[in-house]
Parts: sequence; structure tokens; C-alpha cells
Amino acid sequence: MGRNVHLWAHGWWGRPVIAFPSAAGFAHEWQKEGMVEVLRPWIDAGRIKLYCPESNVSEAWTGEADPEWRIRRHAAYESWVTNELLRFIEQDCNLPSVQPVVMGCSLGGLYAALSALKHPETFPRALCLSGRYEVSTFTNGFQNADVYFNNPLAFVPNLGGAALDRTRQAHLTLVCGRGPFEEGCIEETVALGRVLREKQIPSDLDIWGTDSKHDWPWWRRQLLHHAGRMF
Repeated sequence: MGRNVHLWAHGWWGRPVIAFPSAAGFAHEWQKEGMVEVLRPWIDAGRIKLYCPESNVSEAWTGEADPEWRIRRHAAYESWVTNELLRFIEQDCNLPSVQPVVMGCSLGGLYAALSALKHPETFPRALCLSGRYEVSTFTNGFQNADVYFNNPLAFVPNLGGAALDRTRQAHLTLVCGRGPFEEGCIEETVALGRVLREKQIPSDLDIWGTDSKHDWPWWRRQLLHHAGRMF
């Protein structure tokens, strides 16, 4: 990444869980917004150990710099996650290899989905809350191979053969509400859920009602609901 990257860790034992932040990109976001407290029973019981890294979402997706430069910044972050962060977690857990669960809300949901879809051997389980899965929305129409392979609604429909068999090692849970500020998220969540089902990639699609907002109180409720099933 060319700089220090902040990471908050919670817990003493258990399966590693990586929680990617939303568009804010801050490592302390899950602590600040009460998501860590939702997971507290599993953390304190030694069922999971939670890792909350910052992200470079403002560089890669929401900034106004040249899109070709921005997608390279996303590639740098992905490399950091799959190399440096993963090695740190292995050392921290004193394990030769780990398979963290990945989670995220909003654009963090995109990071979680891409981790599972592109690296299913390493990140076999993803929980994606109110994610975005059509990234050309953020590249001003710019397209190249890097954009394509980081755009779930572009590359997943075209998976086949050995690549598809490999991706079927992952399981994605897609969650979204129909309420305020979920525009874009709900349509893209339903679309990706349909593609995963057609491709027989293990997945669950959980659509909440019109009272469910694109906001932390609802993400806390959705996390609690699904954590009880995952851990």
C-alpha cells in the first residue's frame, strides 16, 4: 500500500473474521457503530477473533481521480489483504494457514464478496450487507480487465469450467433491505443472488422489508441474525 494501514483486533481465540468498513473506510468503524458489541458473545466465548482493517475505498471507488489509477489502488489493497494481512492473522493466531470469514456493509460488502469470489480457498465464507456489485457505477464508465475482474455482475455470469468449480468452494450470504437509501443496493443484491443461484455457487439471499434502512441500526440487526447461524 505504500503506507501504514490501521487494524483493530478484538478477541483472544476462535475463527478469524475480517470485517471491511463501509465507504468511510475507517478501521475503528465497526467498534464505533456497535457491530463489535453485536459479536461480543462469540468474541468473549472464543468462537471468533475479529479483525477490522481500514480500506482505501476513497482512493479506489469514491474519489475523483483517474479511474485507471483508482482500480490499480484497489488491486494494491487486494494484494495487501491476501498477503500482508493474511500473514499477520496467521502469526497472530499461531496457525500455519487460516480461512477467515469476511464481512462488510455497503461498499464493505463489495470487498467481502470479491474476497470470496476471487479467493474462495482463502475466504470461503462471506456475509455481505447492503453491498454494491456493479462497480462501473464508480468508474464513470471506464472499463479494462482490472475493472471487469472486480465487477461481480460482470465476471461471475461468465464463469465456467475450472474457474466456476473453484468459485463454488465459497458460500456467500447476501442481505439487503427494501427501505430508504437502499437504491442500487437492493437491485444489485437481487441480481447477484440470481447469478449465484444460476451458477450453482453456494449462497443465501436474504431480503428484508421496506422498513429496513441502509444504516447501522439495521446492519446490527442483520449481523446478529446471521452471526447466530454462522458461528
